[in-house]
Amino acid sequence: MTPSFHAAAGGVGSIATQWLKHLGATVIGTVGSEEKAEIARANRCDHTIVYSREDFKARVAEITGGKGVRVVYDSVGADTFTGSLDCLAPRGTLVSFGEASGPVAPLNVASLGTKGSLFVTRPSIAHYTADRSEYEAAASNLFAAIEAGIVKAPNISKYRLGDAAKAHEDMEARRTRGSIVLIP
Repeated sequence: MTPSFHAAAGGVGSIATQWLKHLGATVIGTVGSEEKAEIARANRCDHTIVYSREDFKARVAEITGGKGVRVVYDSVGADTFTGSLDCLAPRGTLVSFGEASGPVAPLNVASLGTKGSLFVTRPSIAHYTADRSEYEAAASNLFAAIEAGIVKAPNISKYRLGDAAKAHEDMEARRTRGSIVLIP
């Protein structure tokens, strides 16, 4: 399996790319700078694409021999959503779980058929953690993966709670890497 993961140097991307690699995937990670590409490579991405200077759709096509990927994980949003759909193999899935670059434009559902019978999902952490036992199992799995060395915890950028607006601005401007934590 070859997934593509946008924001591979971010908090979620740093964890997910390492875990995907552990599961045997050939991981394509996209990032916004060469500095972030180094982080993605350290997180075991097989291929890194700096989408601020490269056409990520063309690079994914090149890497996959024109076949596309089975899944794209996209937390960037407006800037990458349409291109993410274009990276998918027939019957591929786009997992849209964030909008760091802004909200995604309305989707013409008919385009999913013309692009290859694609699937789009918008998971919410609230739905995956509402059941206490599922929440505890997910947390246990993550901490076990960290303990086993499968996943290294990402860099943490700390902001004071009073600087929450600055944290959002920095994230939207792609000046952050790793996880963001607001400290009271």
